[in-house]
This record gives sequence, structure tokens and C-alpha cells, in this order.
Amino acid sequence: MQERLQKLISRAGLASRRQAEEWIRQGRVTVNNRTAHLGQSADLKIDQIKIDGAPLKSEEQKITVLLNKPRGYVCSLKDPQGRTLVTDLVKDIPERLFPVGRLDYNSEGLLLLTNDGDLSHALSHPGKKVEKTYLVKVRGRFTGAMAEQMSRGVLLEDGMTLPAKVKNVRAVANNCWFEVTLREGRNRQVRRMCEFFGLTVVRLKRIKIAFLTLDGLRTGTYRALSAAEVKKLKSSG
Repeated sequence: MQERLQKLISRAGLASRRQAEEWIRQGRVTVNNRTAHLGQSADLKIDQIKIDGAPLKSEEQKITVLLNKPRGYVCSLKDPQGRTLVTDLVKDIPERLFPVGRLDYNSEGLLLLTNDGDLSHALSHPGKKVEKTYLVKVRGRFTGAMAEQMSRGVLLEDGMTLPAKVKNVRAVANNCWFEVTLREGRNRQVRRMCEFFGLTVVRLKRIKIAFLTLDGLRTGTYRALSAAEVKKLKSSG
């Protein structure tokens, strides 16, 4: 049965569908020794698909892990600056995993890594609106008016944010802590929302995705998700 190339590549556990599409645009994918094009379909049982000259293998065993990411790690499969990658924390897993979404270099907390392209696509799809909760420490005073506006939406350079849930606001010395739950995944969104109010983020930790939490998971360690958890995640949003 023919399927889109990006879906076949993703299912093989090599990359997300979005990354696979980029590989196709870059001319790194061939079908029967001809450069592939975006939107092309193929049948893995009949066609010879190669990425950078290496044959695409059949589907790997699906595995998804929940990692408690420390600060100082890059959510990428490679880094031009030579910084440490989150995949270095799961080197003992033989399957090649890739991050679902991102936590920036100085952020920490809950991160999913998988070779299940269907799961990655389900969680990354804009229509899903999967909730993600962050624990935020800012320098300065986070007021009730700021929390109220954040809960209604903040106008950033790429448009108005969706309403957020803000709770557990508390002041400690010259800093404030609060929790914020988002239903979208814009680049550096929490940090930019805080910058809108003139606040500097001192610490940012993702503590929840959908129903998943960091309970019992030390920083830098991970656990594998059960089949039931993966199924529930695919139907989230």
C-alpha cells in the first residue's frame, strides 16, 4: 500500500513528519534512485527508499519515554555548537528516539522522546490543543492583573495567544512563582509572555503534559510509557 514518504520515514523512527518533509525538500530522499518530491507516495514493500544513500528500514519497535530534562541540554538530534543533546540521556535505548516538541536550552522538566511518528504527529498537530503546564519563576512582581491578562491572551509579535490557566501565584523575596497551562506550543512562548509584562524568567520547568507528570522521576532520568499511556496520549486534545 502506498503512503506519503514523510509518514513512512516517521514510522521507521528516523524523524518526525515535519523533519522528514524537510529532508525531502533538501533532496536527501530518493525513491528507486530518483530524488523524491514533497507529496510523493511510495510502497516500502515494492519501492526502494533511501535517505542520504542509506536504505529505509522497516518499522522499528515503538518506544516512547518520559524524560525529566535538566537545564543545559539541547532538544535536537545534532547541534552545530557541540552542546550536549537530550538524546545523550537515553543512549542506553537501542532505538533512535527524537524529541516531541522542544524545551529550550535553559528550560527543564517533562520532555517526551519517541520513534513513534504517529504519536509525534498527534501531539504536534495544531488542532489537538494538548495542555502543557509550566512552573515559572520570574524576577519582579507578577500581579493579579498580569495573571488575568495572561488568562485571556497576550498579543505577541506572531499574534494573540490562546487563553492560559494561571494559578498558585506566590511571592518569595524579590521573585514570584506561578504555574501556567498552555494549549499551544509557540517558540519560547512562556518566556515571551513574561517579557510582554517586563518580567525576566529565572527558572522554567515543564511539569505536566496532558495527564503525564514528573512524579517520582529524578532530574536526568526517564521512564518508558506504557501502551495504555501512549494510546491515551494519541487521543488527547
